[in-house]
Amino acid sequence: MILYPAIDLKEGKCVRLERGDMNAATIFNENPAEQASEFVAAGAEWIHVVDLDGAFSGRSENAEAVSAILDAVGHRAKVQLGGGIRSVSHAASWIDRGVSRVILGTVAVKDPDVVRAACNAFPGRVAVGIDAKDGRVAVEGWAEVTDMDVTDLAHKFEDEGVAAIIHTDIDRDGVMQGANVAATKALADAVSTPVIASGGVSSLDDLRTLRAAGGIAGAISGRALYDGAFSLEDAIAILSGKS
Repeated sequence: MILYPAIDLKEGKCVRLERGDMNAATIFNENPAEQASEFVAAGAEWIHVVDLDGAFSGRSENAEAVSAILDAVGHRAKVQLGGGIRSVSHAASWIDRGVSRVILGTVAVKDPDVVRAACNAFPGRVAVGIDAKDGRVAVEGWAEVTDMDVTDLAHKFEDEGVAAIIHTDIDRDGVMQGANVAATKALADAVSTPVIASGGVSSLDDLRTLRAAGGIAGAISGRALYDGAFSLEDAIAILSGKS
């Protein structure tokens, strides 16, 4: 399993939200590029970056901060980026800039052909972000909950070449209450696409449980790392099977 330390961007700063509430943001670092460098120095192979403002507006609002992260990371680690990417041309612009994987979320629900076209244009470099609330898909920066079942959405892209599905449990995101292992495992078992767990990781035991579940490709961690609940080095060791 791969550990993805998270950098969520709001107004150019590195923040964490509680259950996706933009009014409940805690600033952890005013220099996202510096934060990314710290993660890489600690052994991160990937950095998970989300443009929170862009997720609401449908365009890149933190492009300057993302570019700074890419410059800071260089070839030492890969960056996956989500938030506001709603077209193939927008995805192409970030891939050309150096992003290793783009994450398509809202557009996967509202215009799935964009996902299919992006997968065709950029094989292995497109992930689908599925944000879940009570098993239903949320879009537009989690502001809108649809009637679509999480697994039904994942099945739509089974044969399209999606590199990964990032499954986020909104109710657990940023509140340190433990990952929703059961839901993530169920999704991973239902599809052949690799599934990455996101939301709620609060301890090394959470990571051990995710790894022991089997079939889950990775885990994203944000607040637990910023709060010092565990070190990135220890987290990587557990998911890689070295601890």
